[in-house]
Amino acid sequence: MNLRTPGPTPIPANVRKALSQQMIDHRGVEFSEMQPRITERLQTLFETRNDVLILTTSGTGALEAVIVNTLSPGDRVLAVSIGAFGQRFGRIAETYGAEVTWLEVEWGEAARPEDIGRTLDENPGVTAVLVTHNETSTGVTNPLREIASVVKSRDKLLLVDAVSSLGSLPCPIDEWDLDVVATGSQKGWMVPPGLAMVSMSERGWAASARSKMPRFYLDLSAAKRYLEQGQTPWTPAISLYFALDVALEGLIEEGTAAIHARHARAGDRVRARVKSMGLRLFPADERFASNTVTAIRIPEGVEVADFRKRAREKHGVILAGGQAKLAQTIFRIGHLGHIPDEELDAALDAVEATLETSESTPRVVGRST
Repeated sequence: MNLRTPGPTPIPANVRKALSQQMIDHRGVEFSEMQPRITERLQTLFETRNDVLILTTSGTGALEAVIVNTLSPGDRVLAVSIGAFGQRFGRIAETYGAEVTWLEVEWGEAARPEDIGRTLDENPGVTAVLVTHNETSTGVTNPLREIASVVKSRDKLLLVDAVSSLGSLPCPIDEWDLDVVATGSQKGWMVPPGLAMVSMSERGWAASARSKMPRFYLDLSAAKRYLEQGQTPWTPAISLYFALDVALEGLIEEGTAAIHARHARAGDRVRARVKSMGLRLFPADERFASNTVTAIRIPEGVEVADFRKRAREKHGVILAGGQAKLAQTIFRIGHLGHIPDEELDAALDAVEATLETSESTPRVVGRST
């Protein structure tokens, strides 16, 4: 099968091989040597000198860790939502008792830094801002550099969901002065789901020292203490550490500039081909179209679930559907992590062939936009 979802993503052969290694003692010498090596490689690829901590959990677990380690019940925070994952980030904060002010942006659009600045000025009691860098539900990448500049100029804590951007898109943590940043193994890192990585700045640690939200398994201060011994507080997903170690070695060799350029080429390749079929991109402004996932409006008369089913059964290509209110409106093509050109082209060929054989839209291919 040709897996073209925005996560989990396909895994290279050498990473799959690493997963099959025999177990080791997570309190032993081998793990204590591997853990610092992985951490150092992550710092290089995160472009940060901040602490980077690894948790055995999903991307959502990483977001929950960010919230519970930096906020207290009753804290006023601004949640910037441009899609399903922005909503999730804010809901986690609400669940733990934060008072959330919402800046809801029309799905398909990017957040405007000036709107964030205005909202902060109108709500001076807000202490932290939650923002999703790359919103996979809509295929939109927020202008995080500009957003960070606005947030930091007002001396607010910036908490970033970079689950589907770090490791694929430019996100230099130190250069952009990002306080707390979370990502997950199943995206551009080319590893199965199950590991989350969180970067904590000094400002993030200061917020953690004040935080009163309950935490145990997701306690980042515990993770930091154990990291000093080359260990984790709780039993880690050792096989995923093996895989991450190998994946990071390849990414370090490739270099961040080349990684970002590779994803930019993939994004351009998909968007150009999709438009050549007469299909419409979902993002309102292509300048903010994601280079890790392309969201495409389904043609009138085509049912998304049936379209995806035929692409899978007839062509072996797994496409992603829309989420929440977009379930009947769009489909998505993931192009992050391990993205050989031939597999990407095969997925696009499948999209075209499936549309051509659709009884309800026999002439969709080749229409002008």
